Amino acid sequence: MNFIGIGGQVVPADKAVVSVMDHGFMYGLGLFETFRTYNGVPSLLLRHLDRLTAGCESLGICYQPNIDELMNHISELLAASNLTEAYIRYTLTAGEGDLGLPVGDYESPQEIIYVKPLPETPALLYTEGRPLRLLHTRRNTPEGAVRLKSLHYMNNILAKRELTASSQPGAGPAEGLLLTADGYLSEGIVSNLFFVRDGVLYTPSVQTGILPGITRSCVIEAAAELGLTCEEGFYTWDELLQANEIFTTNSIQELVPVNALYDTDNRRKMVGAGKCGDLTAGLLQAYRKKARNLA
Repeated sequence: MNFIGIGGQVVPADKAVVSVMDHGFMYGLGLFETFRTYNGVPSLLLRHLDRLTAGCESLGICYQPNIDELMNHISELLAASNLTEAYIRYTLTAGEGDLGLPVGDYESPQEIIYVKPLPETPALLYTEGRPLRLLHTRRNTPEGAVRLKSLHYMNNILAKRELTASSQPGAGPAEGLLLTADGYLSEGIVSNLFFVRDGVLYTPSVQTGILPGITRSCVIEAAAELGLTCEEGFYTWDELLQANEIFTTNSIQELVPVNALYDTDNRRKMVGAGKCGDLTAGLLQAYRKKARNLA
């Protein structure tokens, strides 16, 4: 990563700094959005900004995005980094404040944009899938009414450390699955969860405390357009074991099929035929069309 966008400027990464008085640093008060480009165009940017704006309002961070300025800034950063297809993290910190918990609004948030090459994803991932491993780490409850994509990411980091420590040699890269404190399915470390049973699509409700993912919402829309029934609710690991198809979603990897489930005792259960199912493949195609058209 050679360049970073900060405060509307493109600067060398080793010159990009924020104040130690920034409450994003002091208290983890800030939000971010992660998205990718298709042919150099940020995908689903307006939806990401709508979520970011709503989150800022709930945190008292004064923010109204200027779409044209932001698009120009991203284009400059991509050009400086010699990138077309990129992984982009758009971060908004609360900005500087005094030591001590604030009572007023933050009127000068700090904007930071990180870009890096879009990770190369093997084509086999979308046909053969990957394992999903149940974790001991439980999903923490949101700090507010709805989970925000906030700078406070400790729960995810602890889950990632557990996944790395529990992965078996030769099993291939897996995603980790967190349950809620009450034992219901929630989401992956960096993904939302869907499963198919008897032709019906299921996904955990936002009321379980999951992040209302942008890709998740697009998949729900795509399912409706394809005439598929999608139910949101509270589901258990035992119900997931009965699924015919399972996949995870995020903005970078799109939809990734799950070929096997591992419980906390490392017992393996193959999902369906052990590869991408027909409904998952159809939804992936529909999502890619939607994501590109709305980029």
